[in-house]
Amino acid sequence: MPNFYLDNKDILFHMKHMDISQIVQLKEDDFADKGKFLEAPEDVTDAVDNYAKVLEIIGDIAGNFIAPRAPDVDREEAQFVDGEVHYAKGTVEALERLRQADLMGFTLPRRYGGLNLPKIIYAIAIEMISQADASLMNLFGLQEISETIYKFGSEDQCQRYLPRFSSGEVMGSMALTEPDAGSDLQAVTLAANKKALNVNEKDGKWYLNGVKRFITNGCAQISLVMSRSEPNISGGRGISLFIYERDKNMRIRRIEDKLGIHGSPTCEMQFDNAEAELLGQRKFGLIKYTMSLMNGARLAVAAQALGISEAAYQEAYKYAGERTQFGKPIRELTAVYEMLTDMRVAIEAGRSFLYEASRVVDIKECLEEHIAHHPERKAELNDQLKRYTKYASLFTPALKIYLTEMGNRVCYEALQIHGGSGFTKDYNVERHYRDVRITNIYEGTTQLQALAAIGGVISGVIFAKLDDYEKENDFEPVTEQFQKTKILRTMLEEALAHIKAKGDKSYQEYHERRLVEMSNDTLISYLTCIDALKSDRKQKIATLYIGKAMPRCQAILNYIKSDDNNLNEFHKDIL
Repeated sequence: MPNFYLDNKDILFHMKHMDISQIVQLKEDDFADKGKFLEAPEDVTDAVDNYAKVLEIIGDIAGNFIAPRAPDVDREEAQFVDGEVHYAKGTVEALERLRQADLMGFTLPRRYGGLNLPKIIYAIAIEMISQADASLMNLFGLQEISETIYKFGSEDQCQRYLPRFSSGEVMGSMALTEPDAGSDLQAVTLAANKKALNVNEKDGKWYLNGVKRFITNGCAQISLVMSRSEPNISGGRGISLFIYERDKNMRIRRIEDKLGIHGSPTCEMQFDNAEAELLGQRKFGLIKYTMSLMNGARLAVAAQALGISEAAYQEAYKYAGERTQFGKPIRELTAVYEMLTDMRVAIEAGRSFLYEASRVVDIKECLEEHIAHHPERKAELNDQLKRYTKYASLFTPALKIYLTEMGNRVCYEALQIHGGSGFTKDYNVERHYRDVRITNIYEGTTQLQALAAIGGVISGVIFAKLDDYEKENDFEPVTEQFQKTKILRTMLEEALAHIKAKGDKSYQEYHERRLVEMSNDTLISYLTCIDALKSDRKQKIATLYIGKAMPRCQAILNYIKSDDNNLNEFHKDIL
C-alpha cells in the first residue's frame, strides 16, 4: 500500500532535520490555543508530531485513493454541460475524501475550523497531492483564497466565509486574468461599480461587470475578483479586490480545452451586475493583496511541479529497471543512469529550495500576524520582518523558475527513457509530461518571474541570505563542496559587477534571467551543502549538483563578460 509521505525518504529526511521551531512558536502564538482546542499542541515537539500525522494521512490518501483514479480523471476531464461545470467522477470522490479527513482548512486558524498549519507543511501536502494527480492540486491548492480573506478581511467576513472553506462546503478561485490583461494585471478593466446603482457607501455592496478568462476553478462558490474600482485612476492604484459568491449574475461562458491538467476546469466568467463585497481597502487590490496572494500561489505551483517531477521520475526509474536491451536493464546503461541520477539530484535540490522558500515565507507571514496581535513587540521584531519580506520577494519567484523549469526537464527525460512507449497513453509518464507544461506558464511565466526576482539579486538581498547561511553553519566537514560553492558565489558577484559597471539598462535586462539562474545555482549549492552536513548520501547529492552547476555558471559569466549585445542590435532585422 503506497504512502507518498512514508515512502519518500527525502521528505522524511527534511522532516527529521528541518528547524521550524520559530515558525511553530509564532504560528501557535506561544501555544495560546492550548486547552481551547482538543487538537492544539502543547509545545514545538507536539506540533511537529501533529504535522507528521497529518502528512501521513495525506500521503495515504494520495497514494491509495487519488493516484489510482488520476488516469480516469485525465480521460474523463472536467465537463461543461448546459452552462455548468462538472468535475470528473474521480475528482469528486477525491475532494470528498479530503473533506472527510478535515484537510480543507489547512492553514486557517482553529477558531475558524482550520488546522493552523504552516506553509512549509502545506507545501509538502501539495507536493504529494500533485504527485498523485496534478489537476487535483488546482482545487486543493486554492486554499490561499481563504487565507487571503483571513489576512485582509473584516472579522465579519472571516466569520461568514472561513468556516465554510474549512468544512469543504465551498471552494475558491482567483479571478485575476482577462482576455486583454494576462500577465499585465495593471491593465484589468472589469468594472466594480457602486454609485451607478445607488448603493449606500456604508453597506459595502458593489456590482461587477466584465469578463475574466483562464480562471482556474472559476466555477467555485467563492471567488476573489480583481476589479477596477477607480475608473479615473489608471494602473494598479485603481484596482481593488472583491469577494464574490456565485449567483445568477455570473455565468460560465466556457471551459478551456487544454493540453493537460484535464481534471481542473479553466473557466471564462461573464459578470453582469454581479453583487460582491470589498475585501479590505479600496485601491489595494493589486499593490498589496494580490502581491501577497502571489507568494502562496508561487509556492503552490512550485510544489505542484515538484510533485509531478517525483511522479515522472518514479515511473522512469521503474521502467528503466524492467526494460531490457542488449541483455541488461536499460537502467544499467551509462546514458540512462546519468539521466536518472541528474533527475534525482535536481528533484532533491529543488525540494531543499522549496522547503527553504516556504520557511522564509512562513517566518515573514507569522511575524506580520504576530506583530498585528502584539503591537508592543513591533520595535523588537520589525527589522527581522523587513529582512524576511525582502527574502520572500526574491525566493518565491526564483523558486518558481527553478522548480517549474526543472519539472519540465525531468518529465521530458522521463518520457525519453520510456522511448516510444512513453509517447502512448499506456503509461502515466505521458500525462505527467502534459501536466507539467503549464507550471512555468500560469501564476506568472518564467520570464516574468525573472523580472520579479532580479531586484533581489541586483540589490544584494541574495548575498545577505548567503551570509546568514555562513554564520549559521560550520561547513568544515564539507570543505570540498563548500569551496566550490564559494567559487559560484564569486562568479555571481563578478557577473553582477560587470553588468553594473557597464551601466547599460538594456544589457542588464538581456541578462536578467541568466543572472537569476546563476543566483539559483549558488543558493541551491549552499542548501545542498547544509543538507550534506547531516547525511553522507546528501554529500554525494551536493557533489553532483555543484559539479554540474560550476560549468553552467562559468558559461553564463563568460557570456556576460563577452559584451555580446548583437541580439539587442539585430533582433528587429531577424524577426
